[in-house]
Amino acid sequence: MPSIYLNPLTDFGFKKLFGEEPNKDLLISFLNTLLPAHHQISELSYTKNEYQGISASDRKVIFDLNCMSPSGERFIVELQRVKQIYFKDRSLFYSTFAIQEQAQRGDWNYKLAAVYTIGILDFLMDDHQQEVFYHAQLKDQYNRLFYDKLNFIYLVLPRFNRQAHELTTLQEKWLYAFKHLHELEKIPNELQESIFQRLFTIAQVAQLPLAERQVYERSLKDYRDFMSAQDTAHLEGYQEGALVGIEKGKQMGLEEGKQMGLEEGKQMGLEEGKQMGLEEGKCETARRLLAKGMNVELVAELVGLSSETVQALI
Repeated sequence: MPSIYLNPLTDFGFKKLFGEEPNKDLLISFLNTLLPAHHQISELSYTKNEYQGISASDRKVIFDLNCMSPSGERFIVELQRVKQIYFKDRSLFYSTFAIQEQAQRGDWNYKLAAVYTIGILDFLMDDHQQEVFYHAQLKDQYNRLFYDKLNFIYLVLPRFNRQAHELTTLQEKWLYAFKHLHELEKIPNELQESIFQRLFTIAQVAQLPLAERQVYERSLKDYRDFMSAQDTAHLEGYQEGALVGIEKGKQMGLEEGKQMGLEEGKQMGLEEGKQMGLEEGKCETARRLLAKGMNVELVAELVGLSSETVQALI
């Protein structure tokens, strides 16, 4: 069945809900659940989200959302669906644009406003943490705060698994909305605050103009294709890894089997050699006794051989 509400993890859904001037109260409410008390905001303005770089040859950077508070704090808000090898490096690189644009011509004392790079991640970070919410700042070797104006905030959505009846804070409610808005048929009882009433009203797919609905359908298709490709890559990687593991296991088993067989063969050969040596010694003794004229039965009894074996030595 078609969804009733927009998927906020699509490009169109994210920018429709949080990137348009009439809807910035949604973004303000969401950001305030992430920001420390001294940087709570009541107003913000959208600024340019495209930067060319210092020179024409520099790489162009396009942010999902780029905002500024009346007191000058910068907020770069990025929706990240794909895992990148140097994801944290990318976040740091992005933050430099919000720092450089604060430079002033003429006499300037280098005083900077705070910069927040906020990543909404639809993948698991490669670390050993289990938290959904990260807030990172620069600290020294004694874990003391060195600089509080450069901030990196990450929300790891795959780690958020609370159900609607378990929601207690406004931040948890926003995270739940990000993950489940497109799956819902009505507003849950736990999300009855006025800000979520606004969210659900704006997010109705049916009220979109036809042109916007077509753009959303393309954005939704891109999102589904991306997720399908990612799942396929994971599956193929798992299968390839399993095959490699099986082959490696076979090889290791073969080598280990050879080694075990060699050791067992040595042991068996040693035992067999001992046994053959013992039998040969008995036979030689029997020959000497027979040469001295002893009868077969007596020789067999003395050396521990059967009468038939001794008889065959004559």
